[in-house]
Amino acid sequence: MLTRTLARWTLAGLLLLGAAPPASARLNRILIDTTTNVVIGGVNYTQQVGRLFGDLDPADPHNTVIQDLGLAGLDADRKVPYAATVTILAPQAGATGVMLYQVSNRGGQGLPNAGTIEPGATYVWTGWQGDLLARNCITDYPCNDLYAGPYQPAGGNPVHVLQVPVAHNPDGSQITGPVYGSVLNTSGSTAQLVIYTNPVPYRPATLDTTKATLWSVTHQTIDGQETGRVDIPSDQWAWADCRTTPFPGTPDPTRLCLKNGFDSSLLYQIVFSARDPLVVGIGFAATRDAVSFLRDAGTDDFGHANPLAGRVNKTIAMGTSQSGNFLRSMVYYGFNQTETNGKVFDAIWPHIAGRQIWMNSRFALPDVIQMLYMAADEAPVWWADYADTARGRAPDGLLHSCTATGTCPKVIETYGAVEFWDLKASPDHVGATATSDIPLPNDVYSYYFPGTTHGGGSASAFGGSGTPNPPATVFPTAVPNVPNSCSLPSNPNPQADQFNATLDNIVNWVVNGVAPPPSVYPRLSLGQLVVDTPAAMNFPNIPGFSLPANLVNPLLGYDFGPLFNTLTQTGIITVQPPRIVAAYPTYVVKTNTDGNEVSGIPSVNHQAPLGTYTGWNTWAGGGRKGEICNLNGSFYPFAVTQAARVAAGDPRPSLEERYGTHAGFVCVVKLAARNALNQRFLRQSAATALVAAASGSAVLNGVTATQADNARANFYCGAAANSGL
Repeated sequence: MLTRTLARWTLAGLLLLGAAPPASARLNRILIDTTTNVVIGGVNYTQQVGRLFGDLDPADPHNTVIQDLGLAGLDADRKVPYAATVTILAPQAGATGVMLYQVSNRGGQGLPNAGTIEPGATYVWTGWQGDLLARNCITDYPCNDLYAGPYQPAGGNPVHVLQVPVAHNPDGSQITGPVYGSVLNTSGSTAQLVIYTNPVPYRPATLDTTKATLWSVTHQTIDGQETGRVDIPSDQWAWADCRTTPFPGTPDPTRLCLKNGFDSSLLYQIVFSARDPLVVGIGFAATRDAVSFLRDAGTDDFGHANPLAGRVNKTIAMGTSQSGNFLRSMVYYGFNQTETNGKVFDAIWPHIAGRQIWMNSRFALPDVIQMLYMAADEAPVWWADYADTARGRAPDGLLHSCTATGTCPKVIETYGAVEFWDLKASPDHVGATATSDIPLPNDVYSYYFPGTTHGGGSASAFGGSGTPNPPATVFPTAVPNVPNSCSLPSNPNPQADQFNATLDNIVNWVVNGVAPPPSVYPRLSLGQLVVDTPAAMNFPNIPGFSLPANLVNPLLGYDFGPLFNTLTQTGIITVQPPRIVAAYPTYVVKTNTDGNEVSGIPSVNHQAPLGTYTGWNTWAGGGRKGEICNLNGSFYPFAVTQAARVAAGDPRPSLEERYGTHAGFVCVVKLAARNALNQRFLRQSAATALVAAASGSAVLNGVTATQADNARANFYCGAAANSGL
């Protein structure tokens, strides 16, 4: 176990790294393991991959908020050591001094491409998620020791990881505590407990199944109502792998073996006593110290040069989904302040991220998404100080700590429809009380991308290589595929074009002081946030398409036990699964009679729609059948002609009734692209590609135009004549 090898870290580890003077509580060592040349869009970059080593003083006020830091093993300097991976992608010429710190999502790293890269910027990734080194391991943590040599991820493993200590009781004994997990849509004899898509990182304290509770239900609603519960006797399952050896199989603390096999129509749940909690909150401090070192330091404590010394003067952090939640919590807990009281990031950009991250309590699960029984809504999720009267709390907000120290970053947040339906975005703007809008603080800008799934669909102007996508991909008229395990076709409405323009806006803000466009997001005061019923939403009754009735993921109040601090989402969980003690209003965005949302910064595709784009989908089967399907939107195309629409009984106007002709559709795309350009939410290159894709698309091709069709098209094309596109 990690804490039992600390002596090796400080003795044999120093022999490996080279002798050095006593290190202060900060990042004190950088090792670059590989250096390669990378060409992106014809520009040469130097890519350096290596490891960072640091330590933290548990008594330093900058660190004391980290759960269990004082129970982690100390090195010879009475500090808590950690190690992380790092990747630096720096332009070989033309650097602008801007560092774009990319918060890895579940350890992943995607290099920017020619269509997305910010010219002259230096990109940096570091490991921050301390539980990833437990992934797919039956041995004690960590699977790969960063102190022993370069990190070499195997297939499917994360690229960026953080190595943290295990917490122990003050007397050195093992800490245990309850952990909840579930298995859904699984058949066969053996299953893994997963948090979203990754294995639960904690091991059972014992393989004795009488010390755990495993049960199944036939159905579970998103608000915790269950039917058909059956407790599974302890002699009918094992902590084991039975894929090759029959029950009771080969002992395996990472898998469950069910004697009679799993039924894919059921939901299985377990509460077990886990051992060895990881001090995953160190990830906040490790990120703070890595960015501070790369921006400010000349050399490390061993005399080795900082690869970016003198090359960085502005720092911007970008995080998507889970990694955006990380940024929100990093600021909330005060980690945008360095240990010398400076500022870490000049600006942060959480994208499709409406929560905090569950990373600063004992046995925390950073991989979690907002499913039932998962923490992340207890502490504030809004930026300004706001009195949470629904839960009887004093004013608090994400910027409370940094406001007191003068270390707040500039903030841009962007998000879409799934974030309201599945990730509970409405409390960000109306709180748990949900009676009025919470004003945004100065230097916080919020933009809503309506009618988009989590991260947007595939219908963007550019493909992954930065070259234009085929027209049928950008403006698809066929019904898309159904996402895995969901029941409705996937949503192709993109966010990529708005995302790339937002990158330009935040860099321009930080570097040149040019304020971003005004915030545009749904507001309660404007009647744009409503309950999730078709009547309140104004959603049409579309034949063959389910209605969005009571699907939204609710904001629930949980009781995790008396040792858990709900005000700050820290402490020790003693009740699993938690007791549901309250439910608070959670709203969605109102739609027009097409079923398309009426607020926000719409994509060009949303302004020239080919169907209804939603932020919800439903499970097709299993124990959550009919409930909201995780992180998926849906789509239902318009009829092509008026005759087809009437025959189908579809209340939404057909493509013919909207655009008249193919030329009319292209002209509406031109108008939409010009509108997006004027709002500074589209790059010129993307506008050109979108118009070209519309021209090459099959929309209304082959339809014989009527006099009314031609008149409608001529109206739009007259308006678009001066669009410049």
